[in-house]
Amino acid sequence: MDLLKILPLAFVMVAGPQIISAFFIATSPNWKRASAAYALGAALSISLVIGVAYLLTKGAGEGGESQGAGLAPVDYVLLALLLFAMVRTYLKRDESEPPKWMGKLRTVTPKAAFALGFLLLGFFPSDLITSVSIGGFLAGHGDPYLEALPFILFTLIFLSLPALSVLAMGERAQTVLPRVRDWMDQNSWIVSEVVLVFFVAIILSS
Repeated sequence: MDLLKILPLAFVMVAGPQIISAFFIATSPNWKRASAAYALGAALSISLVIGVAYLLTKGAGEGGESQGAGLAPVDYVLLALLLFAMVRTYLKRDESEPPKWMGKLRTVTPKAAFALGFLLLGFFPSDLITSVSIGGFLAGHGDPYLEALPFILFTLIFLSLPALSVLAMGERAQTVLPRVRDWMDQNSWIVSEVVLVFFVAIILSS
């Protein structure tokens, strides 16, 4: 997968409570360790989900007949998953209020941040579908698992932007970050829909 395909998908991974949580963590008293733990948990879960999807898809492909031109069976599965994600994102577009548990992130511990990163980036429905789609896409088209590493890296970079902003802006970040967080919360569903459509186009053109 090339860079133009990876960047939008990486953005989908963090759009929503994932990046909003990162903003809360970045403004907490123990933000350095908590932000690092959050990113580490995310890295482990994303890698795990993509790896499992990759192995399962590869095993299923080896057990079946070789495919000619056109879409492979795995592509139809991925398309169904992506269409489900698009419908789910649209139906939940008005749920702009952050969950109550996000308020506790202002005093989050590194251990709790690690667990949150692992659960949100690995098993949040839209992220789970995206990671499974990445793993299935790579395996279904004969690409090595290592080609998922740039996607994981860019996802972690996007997820770390709030913490990097604190390093760059200092005290100004306490004013700027909440505004960016609120904008992301209100508009992330539109960006997610656009990128999901983009990935559907990638599969159809493969």
